[in-house]
Amino acid sequence: MPRIYLSPSLQEYNPFINGGSEEEVMNLIADAMEPYLAASGIEVVRNSPEMSLGEAIADSNASNVDFHLAIHSNASPPSIAGTRQGPVVYYYSTSQLGREMAEDIADEMREIYPDPSKVQVLPTTTLRELRRTNAPSALVEVAYHDNYQDANWIKENIQPIARALSEAAANYFGVPFVEPTA
Repeated sequence: MPRIYLSPSLQEYNPFINGGSEEEVMNLIADAMEPYLAASGIEVVRNSPEMSLGEAIADSNASNVDFHLAIHSNASPPSIAGTRQGPVVYYYSTSQLGREMAEDIADEMREIYPDPSKVQVLPTTTLRELRRTNAPSALVEVAYHDNYQDANWIKENIQPIARALSEAAANYFGVPFVEPTA
């Protein structure tokens, strides 16, 4: 059975422009993913909001998972706050498996995001959750929480986002995606 580490944002200090925090909303997405992943035969290991980022990375590394998925929302730099839109999926630049999952996630997000042309996949070497996890990894910024349209879209689409991320995981692991029955 494949094992995935879900790492929703630990940033309770990162406010959504329309209320709530990045940590709170990303945990709602992770909560909604668990039934999809379980139904599809994917075991879930997960961080908790009380952890620091270093503790979440150490927990992932100690958990013998097959993939580490960080779930975040984005914000524009202060000088252009609220002007950017769209999902961005990052992977560690030398990780072929990370890139495969990132592309799977982007494909699924293009199916549900209002403007599929704004979905991006980008390599990086700077994000700790991609650089320091043992398992292949990806970090998805589901959309911008400092943009009213994106922030509203995220909150109104928790279930479709969770489903899309879960479908990407099933595809990555080569298992059939199964809708939960309950």
